[in-house]
Amino acid sequence: MESKIEVISTVKVEYSSDLYKIVDTLNRNLKRENLMFGLALDNENKEKAVFTIYRT
Repeated sequence: MESKIEVISTVKVEYSSDLYKIVDTLNRNLKRENLMFGLALDNENKEKAVFTIYRT
């Protein structure tokens, strides 16, 4: 059985060292709703982070 992951939304925000805490909390509390959240540094501007919401 193949798992399909759909990107729902992506947004660039100012990077903060505490952003991972928000993403971790969202992932822990909303996984039963088939949602997953990601955070990565922007490749072009390291002062920005890319926040992505996925449906699993």
